[in-house]
Amino acid sequence: MLSYRPLVAASLLSLTACALAEEADPLEEILVTARSIEDTLPVELARYGHDVEYVSADRIRAAGYVDASTALQFEVPGLFVSPGSGPFDYVDVSLQGSRPGDVLWLVDGVRISNRIFNETSPDTLPASMIERIEVLKGGESLFYGTQGVAGAINIVTRGFSEQAGGSLAVNYDSNDGYQIGGYARGSIGRHKFVVYSSKNQGDGYRQYDRFQPSTTDRERGYDVTNVGLKYGLDFNDSLRLDLLYHHTDARLDNNQPIKTKRSYNDRDEDIVSVKLAYDASEHVQLVVKAYLHDWDTTYANIQNRPLTGEEVVVYAPGTYWGFHDYGGSALMKVRPGGLLDYHVGYDYQNYKARDDVFPIAGETETVHAVFGEVRTAQHAFDNVSVAAGARYNRGSGGKHATVWNVSGRYTFSRALYLEGVVATAFLLPSAEQLYYIGEDDYAGNPDLEPEQSQNLNLSVGGSIASDEGPIAWQLTGFARDVDNLIDIGAPTEAFPNGRYENLPGVTEVRGLEASLSAPVTGSLRTSFSYTYSESRPERSDLQISRVPVSYAKGSLHFTPSQLPLDASATVNWVGDVYQPLRTLGRRNYGNYVTLNLAARCFVGSAHRHQVGVNLQNVFDEEYATRLVEAQLDDGSGAFLARRLGVPRTYGITYTYEF
Repeated sequence: MLSYRPLVAASLLSLTACALAEEADPLEEILVTARSIEDTLPVELARYGHDVEYVSADRIRAAGYVDASTALQFEVPGLFVSPGSGPFDYVDVSLQGSRPGDVLWLVDGVRISNRIFNETSPDTLPASMIERIEVLKGGESLFYGTQGVAGAINIVTRGFSEQAGGSLAVNYDSNDGYQIGGYARGSIGRHKFVVYSSKNQGDGYRQYDRFQPSTTDRERGYDVTNVGLKYGLDFNDSLRLDLLYHHTDARLDNNQPIKTKRSYNDRDEDIVSVKLAYDASEHVQLVVKAYLHDWDTTYANIQNRPLTGEEVVVYAPGTYWGFHDYGGSALMKVRPGGLLDYHVGYDYQNYKARDDVFPIAGETETVHAVFGEVRTAQHAFDNVSVAAGARYNRGSGGKHATVWNVSGRYTFSRALYLEGVVATAFLLPSAEQLYYIGEDDYAGNPDLEPEQSQNLNLSVGGSIASDEGPIAWQLTGFARDVDNLIDIGAPTEAFPNGRYENLPGVTEVRGLEASLSAPVTGSLRTSFSYTYSESRPERSDLQISRVPVSYAKGSLHFTPSQLPLDASATVNWVGDVYQPLRTLGRRNYGNYVTLNLAARCFVGSAHRHQVGVNLQNVFDEEYATRLVEAQLDDGSGAFLARRLGVPRTYGITYTYEF
């Protein structure tokens, strides 16, 4: 383990010649870099009562976050993130009491949610490529489609700029991890360019609290490379073309507490999009987009035979799983100049998946959707904004679903507003649920209907002026009823191990979220959020697996106007979280607190050099992010192993901006 002392000494020395830079307002960034109505959609939805959170690139850099998941874990009220086994690992998420698969993930508006299992997370997205993160809470199926049941998370990569610039950052942490990343952007006449790249590698840390002797690989390592290229062409003031290419090459360990000698997957992932934005007039805007998301992964699982240590090849290197997702969309905004504005759109998605390990045949799903929304014009009424819309979806095999959405915001004064969304949403069955063909196991069901849900988010909040700055607060109540919930049904003669079915009854989610941001002094500001949810199937008083009952987040930000540094402390508390195990029963693995500290300074009058230090999990809390039931090497029974979160970890970062 790396000693902290040399890193601390180097960090303290850098604090002697610094200059403070201004933090950018994430809303201003969106308005400056947006090139189409798709880019500004979250901002517009917020005006009409949707609850939207933003995490800026500057906040991510100031806190020393390495990947997108860690930033979301500590920065977004109402969003629970259980961080796997450190950076670049799958995570559990729950947004206002949701299951992990109820949240839609996007990168630059391209869906990355993996419909093989409906639980994709951004496990290979480094912090250095992020311009901002947009989190929309509540039913968001109207514009975003399937899987936007509890909300959508859009990770926006580095955007275009008229001015040439960029940065290069190097980071090292005490888990023998390093990160090198940077980007550059600028323009030549009507042509705009962005290029970014990162290399993230680490040996990881001890992944479980208990191992059997048969496991010889006990630390989860990662090796992740990302490259991206954006090109924009302004044909004229009204017509713009944007191209995106993003490539990920990664090797991620996939260890277990028993038998593991080598277990990993190699990923080759490409995201491509082409977008054409046209402002036909001051009253009509149009954007047409095509995308491709290609994900190819090969497994290897080499085990040790207990007692003898003999090597056993379970999955030879090259064993495949992956998917191919492509489609297109068109969105038009019409502002005739009266009291109402209109949005109309069309979506098409084609999805094909195959998994040789978790045997899923290469079946294809297609979805067509048309949608529309009517809104009050932005300045039509002094204090109120209202919108209503509907979406019709038709998938393979004649499966179809219609969803609708009504939202609004009423501003009594600067100190008080009321906003809310009433919406329905849908979730298409995953490839696993439809086509799983494993032997001696539960089975897929191609006749499954989409899950349907009814959602309500109602918030009251405001901003109170004080001598030290504004005090912002919000209290939200949320409710969600899910029909046709998909789960494994009871055994039958035809399916002795059960198969996926649409279960009868309604699963209910009820909860509240409170948030507060307030100044302590002119240079010290604090924020706090608390979320409580009851997520329970009908006729049950048990919380859904992997969904916390309550959790809270808090932070202190120190930004003195006369000193060349800023600093922050963030704390994350998680209450009860349950997981059922096959023979060991239902277990609680929550009730833990983690604290992070971070500081940075700016060196030189031009503010081009930054040195940051951060300390994760200050008190070295040993907490679980998931539970595993495994068999003892001698075959005498089962034991419980906890997959561990990040231990106390020190990091140092140097950034050069140009």
